[in-house]
Amino acid sequence: MARTMPAVDVVFVGVGFTAAIIARELKDASVRMVGLERGRARDTVPDFQSPAMHDELGYAVRHGLMQDVARETVTVRNRPDEVALPMRQLGSFLPGTDLGGAGVHWNGQTFRFQESDFVLRSHHEQRYGRGAVPEELSIRDWGITYADLEPHYDRFEYLLGVCGYAGNVQGNIRPGGNVFEAPRSRDYPNPPTRPAYLGAIFAKAAMDLGYSPFQVPSANLTRGYTNPEGVRLEPCMVCGYCERFGCEHFAKSSPQTTLWPVLRQQQNFELRTGAHVLKVNLTADRRRATGVTYIDVATGEEVEQPAELVVLSAFAFHNARLMLLSGIGTPYDPRTGQGNVGRNYCYQTMSSVSLFFDEDVNLNQFMGAGALGTVIDDYAGDNFDHTGLGFVGGAYIAAYTTGARPIEFHPVPPGTPRWGATWKQAVARHYNHTGGLQCHGQSNATRTNYVDLDPTYRDAYGQPLLRITFDFPQNDLRMSHYVTERAVEIARRMGARQIVANPRTAPWSVVPYQTTHNTGGAIMGTDPRETAVNRFGQSWDTPNVFVTGSTLFPQNATYNPTDTVGALAYWTAAAIRDRYLRSAGPLVPT
Repeated sequence: MARTMPAVDVVFVGVGFTAAIIARELKDASVRMVGLERGRARDTVPDFQSPAMHDELGYAVRHGLMQDVARETVTVRNRPDEVALPMRQLGSFLPGTDLGGAGVHWNGQTFRFQESDFVLRSHHEQRYGRGAVPEELSIRDWGITYADLEPHYDRFEYLLGVCGYAGNVQGNIRPGGNVFEAPRSRDYPNPPTRPAYLGAIFAKAAMDLGYSPFQVPSANLTRGYTNPEGVRLEPCMVCGYCERFGCEHFAKSSPQTTLWPVLRQQQNFELRTGAHVLKVNLTADRRRATGVTYIDVATGEEVEQPAELVVLSAFAFHNARLMLLSGIGTPYDPRTGQGNVGRNYCYQTMSSVSLFFDEDVNLNQFMGAGALGTVIDDYAGDNFDHTGLGFVGGAYIAAYTTGARPIEFHPVPPGTPRWGATWKQAVARHYNHTGGLQCHGQSNATRTNYVDLDPTYRDAYGQPLLRITFDFPQNDLRMSHYVTERAVEIARRMGARQIVANPRTAPWSVVPYQTTHNTGGAIMGTDPRETAVNRFGQSWDTPNVFVTGSTLFPQNATYNPTDTVGALAYWTAAAIRDRYLRSAGPLVPT
């Protein structure tokens, strides 16, 4: 029999960026809040300190900050007619675990989405005609606009202390920034990173070809900064240990370095770690949540936490899985196209170009940071004319210098033996003279890309695993080939001795790492039959359940999702504080 805890007003399932933002926004409300984190507590000191944190084998290869797939994993397949198998080792994506979640091991690239991204189907139909969107795609408008989110983007960027140079301030286009970006109310709070040598070569070549390069907006701080919460961050040391690692210098924005120092002292918030949530408890008619049930990981005891409001604030597909396990909403069925939970799972469409330079070009990429990059946005989203191209969407092209750590970074040209003395000689020859361009592309929803509960495999607690059915749409493959060709043109201008293009191909494989930009599954919108939540992240079916994170995205844009995840968290927090707590119930009529 489960032990019952005292009732609270709000319970959070997962304590990362989004839970921390919402809990902090409710600091002045007379509400009692509990954050349930399945992992352990951790902080910059002592958990992220060097030299232990600079263990590339332990953290980059063996995924020391990531989900333990021996206890809970996902099953994967490319098509609905295939049998899904469990992901036994982390590969294509790396869900985080413990306090702070993926906000600890992210790299700090902080892009806003474009205005057209939020009205994607409407935008393409208005610009190119109603038949412009390929039939295989199920892209849709979000139900909110960029203008709705702009103030919340601003708040999140000032919380993080993002470093950059704005290209569009209140409609004033400023060369040197991203001239394609949507208007922002003010500049970034901190100056941009200085280009690495690879980035400088890229920028010159891009400008020679008529493009508009700029520095990637970075949450790796370029100077000391005190954020609006009064929390101090320090300048990045360019050590090259960002993505997959915690930052010992208080220089990468994470929940630990931006919000946790004040949230842990907030009187109306309690953190409870080692709490693995099994389900959201519902009334018989499933119209209201009464709290959650979780396992106390330390004791194995089942615990019930009553609450008036439940916020699902875990990693993207964990939120969708918990809704399916709990009976919130209707599971999506790809055969009929019916159902509102599980649809529109998307990812990111990546490709690259490898550049092998002569030995007199020393790139020194071991001096890096997660968001140290130079980028062009000319081929992102709908920034270029798609007429006659046969696809929608695009990709940014960037030259990143993120660390070139010795275990994982050993570039050699095609035809090199995979082991032995010749391979070692090639690694020594090319290590400091090889760089890459990354094409970071849009991922568009299709009817047959979705998530559901696996009928065969279960986790350590006896619950069905989440099943991911995904492959790259032909639209996205055509886009990837087109943008990769543009990147090759820039690479030639950069003067590389040998250029190797690596366009995206199908089928998707879970083995090589790509990104941890998993999106969809509980998407937002205006139609309760086809979307899981309304424009505020509130469940259509169970109005005292709110959902956060990239699980809300109807499709994924060109850019890294973190900035939009943070903006949406502030947007939802305002709706809860200013509307829901004053009058509980649906915020959007059905």
